[in-house]
Amino acid sequence: IMNAFCLIQIGLILSSTTIISSLQCNHLPLQQRKVIENSLRLLDKMGKKFPQQCLREKTSFRFPTQVLQPRQKDTVGVAIEEIFQNIFYIFSKNLTLAAWDGTALDQFQNGLYLQIEQLEACVINKHTQHRWSKEVSRLKLKKYFQKIDCFLKDKQHDLCSWEISRAEMRRCLQLIDKATRKL
Repeated sequence: IMNAFCLIQIGLILSSTTIISSLQCNHLPLQQRKVIENSLRLLDKMGKKFPQQCLREKTSFRFPTQVLQPRQKDTVGVAIEEIFQNIFYIFSKNLTLAAWDGTALDQFQNGLYLQIEQLEACVINKHTQHRWSKEVSRLKLKKYFQKIDCFLKDKQHDLCSWEISRAEMRRCLQLIDKATRKL
């Protein structure tokens, strides 16, 4: 009798976590907007105004906006997750010359990480992942973020390269926000 009771409890816990996670997935666009709003605020808080001396070094990385065109909710979700992972990767590198507020940077990274986890739980199923991996979109995003990564390396992660990258990530997040509002 005790074992049956334990199994019933486990079953109830598992079914309630499934319900909770599916409810979280239903509110994902709203959650993303909040995360993006917060991330944009933290990006601003991390550094000061864009340094004048960096203006002449400004580069166009050409974000592939077509990856956020809402063909399918899942595909856009996977693209957003990919973007968040790349932003997280870039902002977890050689930041010593960035001279940013460490607390704001940590909060920014934590927010991105939590959102990546949430997106993975919601939008990635094997079918979508398989289809997405064959898409040109993934390669376009990869190429875009490699340009930023190479730019940072070429400039030896100096203050201006970080400030330009921070401005570019701000633009990225604004594009994601615009796309999620259309979904």
